[in-house]
Amino acid sequence: MNLKEFYKSKIIVISAGPTYEKIDPVRFIGNYSTGKMGFELAEALAENGATVHLVAGPTQLTAQHLNIKTYPVESAMEMYKECIALFENADIAIMTAAVADYRPLEYSEVKIKKDEDSLTIHLVKNPDILASLGAIKKANQIVIGFALETNNELENAKKKLKKKNADAIVLNSLRDKGAGFKHQTNKITILLKNGSIFEYPLKDKKEVAQDIIQCIVSI
Repeated sequence: MNLKEFYKSKIIVISAGPTYEKIDPVRFIGNYSTGKMGFELAEALAENGATVHLVAGPTQLTAQHLNIKTYPVESAMEMYKECIALFENADIAIMTAAVADYRPLEYSEVKIKKDEDSLTIHLVKNPDILASLGAIKKANQIVIGFALETNNELENAKKKLKKKNADAIVLNSLRDKGAGFKHQTNKITILLKNGSIFEYPLKDKKEVAQDIIQCIVSI
């Protein structure tokens, strides 16, 4: 099927970038995600006629296409609330964001002073956005997650696909040179719920986005 025919009038929610979990006014728990993959997906989908709701964590990137509406967030809880609300009227959700699994139990309103030799920060688990969407999706909705792994990549991605009730998982490994965070390129494997697995060579993230949106058509 032609991409423009498939994506015309589709409403798509994408999460992108990192989340920052505040410790005090100057410190946070975060990661190295730039949001590049999510933004490239948003642009590719918008160019093919979709209306894209882009929920973006802290990033220096800016969406260009007029069909993209950006929702800036900072924390995992903020991203969760936006994604859940937007998903109700969406056809597809693509969760590319590198969401912090945990957040500090307590936030200090003032900068924590370096008075002791060690500091203990108690963490609590953040809500699982992908699993939450998988649990509430309707029969006509598609949910796609991303998995960044460092070992047992394929096995872990298969477990995630089933556990989160996703329709597809886009896997990338930090062991692949040029893949993952802080790169203009990525090397992915896409696992579908029907058991199909598609492997792709290292490519520019703009090209990777095209591979992903083409694969979605076959779900």
